[in-house]
Amino acid sequence: MTHILVVGGAGYIGSHMVKQLSRSGYEVVVLDNLSTGFREFSLYGELVVGDLANLNLLEHLFSTHKFSAVMHFAASSLVGESVTNPAKYYRNNVAGTLNLLDVMVRHGVKNFIFSSTAATFGEPEYTPIDERHPQNPINPYGASKLMVERILQDYASAYGLNSVCLRYFNACGADPDGELGECHNPETHLIPLVLQAASGRRESIKVFGRDYATEDGTCIRDYIHVEDLCSAHGLALQHLLSQHIQGAQAYNLGNGQGFSVQQIIDAAIKVVAEQGYKLKVEEAERRAGDPAVLVADATRAKNELGWQPKFDSIDTIIRHAWQWELKQAAKLNH
Repeated sequence: MTHILVVGGAGYIGSHMVKQLSRSGYEVVVLDNLSTGFREFSLYGELVVGDLANLNLLEHLFSTHKFSAVMHFAASSLVGESVTNPAKYYRNNVAGTLNLLDVMVRHGVKNFIFSSTAATFGEPEYTPIDERHPQNPINPYGASKLMVERILQDYASAYGLNSVCLRYFNACGADPDGELGECHNPETHLIPLVLQAASGRRESIKVFGRDYATEDGTCIRDYIHVEDLCSAHGLALQHLLSQHIQGAQAYNLGNGQGFSVQQIIDAAIKVVAEQGYKLKVEEAERRAGDPAVLVADATRAKNELGWQPKFDSIDTIIRHAWQWELKQAAKLNH
């Protein structure tokens, strides 16, 4: 059996990944401190509750399991919070990752997959954004992820650690089986916020600014289904294990097509209306630091990893997320 350690495997993306890995025949150990993950999301693999700050725990895990690779989803990821509390972000995202990498090197584990982010690019100089785009993060969250990307390049040169950084654009959607979905506290992502406004868990959805240089005046983002994100990780893992990837590599992951805030709302209105639900939209001022357009060029991931998004229709993404949202709303009503 091939053993994989998934750090942050009880969170949104990590839990979907653990399910995919388990279904593919891997033996999975999940390490999660449950600060933003959920015990009930840990449906597959073995859950170990603990933190990357705990070096003794990491040593114990690597001594008792022979891991072939490590996937790291355990970063703090709220942009606003990173501005007001940068210490948390550098401590968890950089120092915590260093602990993990050092234990990997000591135990001879050579394969690492890291959740990075489009936030490493900062304000886009052009779109769609490819891997050659300059990386100039404008907040501590993006800066902390970029620091790890640079550390991985140095660890590849010095210690022979092979790694893949996958830079997400907007992760969204839910497990098509309805077992898992998006759940954050506080929730900051557009699609779950829109659907919570429809299910009654939230009064309305706010549109922050309608005066952007886009067709309908609202911001455009690249939404990528969580299942497609996970399939890219699975392919990266196969390439690492078969030694087709050497050194430190990075890939941008997105649909390559942007949807505006208004298009998301329109699609959601259509999906929820099928079951008699409506949603209320409110207007609000622009937020600082929101670029008009953020869209990925994922050509490199397609060419080198053989990746192809399956769930690229916004209707499908919203249907899967809505199925999950109805389950959450029903739980609260009981």
